[in-house]
Amino acid sequence: MRISVTSVMVNDQSRALKFYTEVLGFVLKVDVPVGAGGERWLTVVSPDAQEGTQLLLEPMGFAPSRVYQKALFDAGIPAASFAVDDCQAEYERMEKLGVVFKSKPTAMGPVTVAVLEDTCGNLLQIAQMM
Repeated sequence: MRISVTSVMVNDQSRALKFYTEVLGFVLKVDVPVGAGGERWLTVVSPDAQEGTQLLLEPMGFAPSRVYQKALFDAGIPAASFAVDDCQAEYERMEKLGVVFKSKPTAMGPVTVAVLEDTCGNLLQIAQMM
């Protein structure tokens, strides 16, 4: 058994696609319309593992998902965590692009993490293992 697709709920799929590709550096994998409301099955992948795990940019058509997303955000809990080779360098690169960070790179034992906003209602964590 292995993880094929995981998701993060987003309040705007088009804005999410722009952020996750142009800022975070993922690449588009699948973009297929689903439903009459303009929702899409929209996934991105790591450019280094294009046949690997897909991240579904999940539309928030289910009302409780909005409550859950806001609760996570308000509590400061990242909806997802992404591995990076150099947390400080990624922080500096994204800060220049105007990304809002909730925390600067911080060493926590064997990992350095930073938390940022994804422009679509989520906090994300980037993490560098030492």
